[in-house]
Amino acid sequence: MLIINKLLPIFVLPLGWVVLLLLYALFQRKRGPVLVALALLYVSCMPCVGGWLTLQLESRHKPVALAEIEEADAIVALSGFFGPASAPGYLPNIGEAGERLEAGIELWQRKKALWLVFTGGRLPWYRQSELEGEQSKRVAVERGLPEAQVLVTREVGNTVDESHAVADLMRERAWKKVILVTSALHMPRAARLFRKASVEFVPFPVDYRVDPVAPRTLLDFLPSADGLRETQGALRELYGLAFYAVTGR
Repeated sequence: MLIINKLLPIFVLPLGWVVLLLLYALFQRKRGPVLVALALLYVSCMPCVGGWLTLQLESRHKPVALAEIEEADAIVALSGFFGPASAPGYLPNIGEAGERLEAGIELWQRKKALWLVFTGGRLPWYRQSELEGEQSKRVAVERGLPEAQVLVTREVGNTVDESHAVADLMRERAWKKVILVTSALHMPRAARLFRKASVEFVPFPVDYRVDPVAPRTLLDFLPSADGLRETQGALRELYGLAFYAVTGR
């Protein structure tokens, strides 16, 4: 089910539609689908399109000042910010969503909660020797946090698993509320799932990718690989929200 959950959106993302249209044109020997595929590819690669879609998600949760975030029982930083594991003694391979890790540590250092929790992310098709949460814990302890106050959930494969793992941990430790840390793009979907799991939380979005007041330039309308990646990433999140709305899950 995890593999289906991760792979199914590929067939309804722009790149998937482009491939299907080109295959259809090849077998039917028609030019029309080729033109549609090229137009769809161009539009999807425009940074302004990916930026606009991303902004629709990021704007649902505004940035919160560190001094204003209310205290809770624990800080929960969701997985998804490590690249391939680095060898012992080397710097950790932290990806573009590394603000989740930094925010979790910073919030704990500001005494917003007694506990810092990392989720035990691991995907079956990656060669991960340990849970992502264990890597996060190691970094936090090296930064001076006491090992006993940094926890890692059981192994999880997606945000649904994370919400249930955190809910179980809260029941086990009689926690009432947590601070939920994840990327602003991902926060709307994560918030819905954590509410569904009956987790009371304070959202702390990080890793904003779009400046809502930045002026448009010519480059925003020229296709790029980054533009396509931004478009597809935002559509994945929007498709997830649409799925929950339709199915009630």
